[in-house]
Amino acid sequence: MREQTARSIKLNREIARMLPEAMDKDRLVKIGYGSGGDTKPRDGDFGVVTHLPAGSRVLLLGDLGECVGAMNRGGTLNIEGSCESMLAAFQTDGRVVVERDVGDRLAMNMNGGSVTVMGSAGNDACAGMLDGIVVVRGQASSGAGTGMYGGTLVVMGSVGPDPGLGMKGGRVIIAGSCPPPGKGSTMRSITSKEVMELEGILEPLGLSLEEDALVLVPDKGALTEDIAPERWVSEGFEGIGISPSSSDRIPKYSLVDTSVNILPVGSDEGGLELPIPWIIRAEGGLSLGEHQFITSSIVNRNPNQGDLLIVGEEDLEQFPDNVRGSSGIVLDLQNMPLMNDAELEGILVSLSSHLESSALILLRDGVDRVEGLFRLVVDLDLDGAIVSVAAPGGGKAAAALPRIGLASRAMGLDSQGRIVGLELDRQPSAEDIIIGRASGCSFIVGPIDEGNDILDVGKTIIPEIVGIMKEAGISNFHNVGRRILRAKDMETAAISGLRLIGFERPLPMWLGN
Repeated sequence: MREQTARSIKLNREIARMLPEAMDKDRLVKIGYGSGGDTKPRDGDFGVVTHLPAGSRVLLLGDLGECVGAMNRGGTLNIEGSCESMLAAFQTDGRVVVERDVGDRLAMNMNGGSVTVMGSAGNDACAGMLDGIVVVRGQASSGAGTGMYGGTLVVMGSVGPDPGLGMKGGRVIIAGSCPPPGKGSTMRSITSKEVMELEGILEPLGLSLEEDALVLVPDKGALTEDIAPERWVSEGFEGIGISPSSSDRIPKYSLVDTSVNILPVGSDEGGLELPIPWIIRAEGGLSLGEHQFITSSIVNRNPNQGDLLIVGEEDLEQFPDNVRGSSGIVLDLQNMPLMNDAELEGILVSLSSHLESSALILLRDGVDRVEGLFRLVVDLDLDGAIVSVAAPGGGKAAAALPRIGLASRAMGLDSQGRIVGLELDRQPSAEDIIIGRASGCSFIVGPIDEGNDILDVGKTIIPEIVGIMKEAGISNFHNVGRRILRAKDMETAAISGLRLIGFERPLPMWLGN
């Protein structure tokens, strides 16, 4: 973990410890000030002072990084300094005030409350905003109000090119100069009613709007809604077979170890102990009672100990309440807005601050973006990734294996001890689990098919795995490799690079091992 990342997480945890008592006594939590009134400004902290609860008050001195004050849930944050991008992103309630300038995507996807910037704002201020009010005393760069759905952005200075680009709702009020509006918005004059409406907000700041202010609103004639392509798995591992790796079978009376340990990078503690390399994808934590087959799940809510909580944009605000009891998180990049590396790390710092130090932190994305996914895992020093085989138009699981393998090898994930999970959209078979593990993945992710009972599945799938492993001469999962895999037909051999059954030498595209 980078030093600045560790410092930011530490600051979040310190604030979380101070807030309950401060709220009980209606006190302000001051960060960056010594006990004697001397100043100790914070420098570069990112992803901090997030998820502030209603009634909390924090004063922070310093020049800060990305995603400060994000996911505010009703608290008040005053920053005596500046911030980088995504200040107050995903805020649902509360108030944030910044004395100086802020970076790009101010109040991105904000859904309530207020933000006041006494300086200027960078590009794409209020991108994707849903509700609330944002006031920028200075200027705003290009793309002010980009993709707004609701709420109000007031810019007292001038704005850069393409204001209101792709607006679908809300309004941008500009007191200074304004270039022609971006595609998707149209310009009109401010009304007397709007001037009076905003007077109560602006007057305490020493600001006022004149009747020559301009308003950008959506151009209804230019509105279009995007429809994302459906992602699905058109073909599983049906074309792949398991071939004995040894001339000797394992005797029936011998024991076979089907379990695997999934550990955080560089640690021998924490992580997950799985009875088989399968993590169940479910809506909520499974209730298994005292039964023997107890495995981990990736869930949207109510995680049990040993479960991982998957987090998309819609889960960010309630994250601290939902994560309790989990053994880690999976940040779903397919359900998050586009962010650069620093912004993504800011979100992860915020989320990690609510986790134990031994918790797993994974990213999830599709196989069509696996190279970028693995790069992020390494650059952000995370524990690993989950790769979904589902792709627009239908993904083939066999075709995903060489792409995942090459990307993993290029980034050195295996040598660094990082995790790679392979996600299917249906319940995996015993063969699927062995194939996934043999292909270099740490585990398979898949649901329990509708109508099946997890306890019944557990009673059958482990004996099936043991039978296949004994026939293939595999005593445990720790040293299994691609040498036991064979393609059943030429098409599977061509898309996977696996040796065709009956051929002792690999095809030219074989990846090795």
